Amino acid sequence: MLTAKTLLKASLGLGSFLKAPMVEAQPRAASSPPPVMVPIRSIGPRERDRIAQHLLALTPHDRYLRFGYAAGDEQVQRYVDGLDFERDELFGIYNRRLDLIALAHLAFAPDEQHSDCAEFGVSVAAHARGRGYGARLFERAVVVARNEGVGMLFIHALSENAAMLKIARNAGATVVRSGSESEAHLQLPSATFDSRMSEIALEQYAAVDYHIKTRAKQFWAFLASLQEVRSGMRDARSKSAP
Repeated sequence: MLTAKTLLKASLGLGSFLKAPMVEAQPRAASSPPPVMVPIRSIGPRERDRIAQHLLALTPHDRYLRFGYAAGDEQVQRYVDGLDFERDELFGIYNRRLDLIALAHLAFAPDEQHSDCAEFGVSVAAHARGRGYGARLFERAVVVARNEGVGMLFIHALSENAAMLKIARNAGATVVRSGSESEAHLQLPSATFDSRMSEIALEQYAAVDYHIKTRAKQFWAFLASLQEVRSGMRDARSKSAP
């Protein structure tokens, strides 16, 4: 069966651009394993309910780390309702059941005076952690931020949020701790032809992957309904048998 990656190469003729966008300010060691290719899809306003479902499923502690305070259900829903999809960028990773298991929010400064700044936030479902999804989302956000002319990317996190701060440090960000909170900032290079093509290729890769997962989910749902019909027919025959 053709994979999403194969389909994308065939349809676009892209080779060198189809790679995870590495954004470290410092070079990666030669012994380090290559980055994992993960389909990351842009999220629009029609998926607001999925965003809410993902965030509301976080434990109280996870919400505390993500938002910096103990956010209740109403506060999480208010955050989701207030998302500005025209100004900001949101990205997600979906599993085969099309559940949103990781979410990133790249928030651009609304003030024109700070138009070259953006803030990054991320959350990953508990069962999907340890796979590098947070780092992959951060790398994708950096590519988009560069292409939008952002020169400085900020991360505001609690000092106890070790996973988030590790992502920032691994990317070469400067982390400053102030009591229970930490600020990280990463200076981004200017956009290049490669960074722009990487964004296009990765978005197309994610779109193909999502389409395949959608078709697979629909097919398995069809088989399940067909199985129910067959089971009902067998029951009916067994009851009518003398």
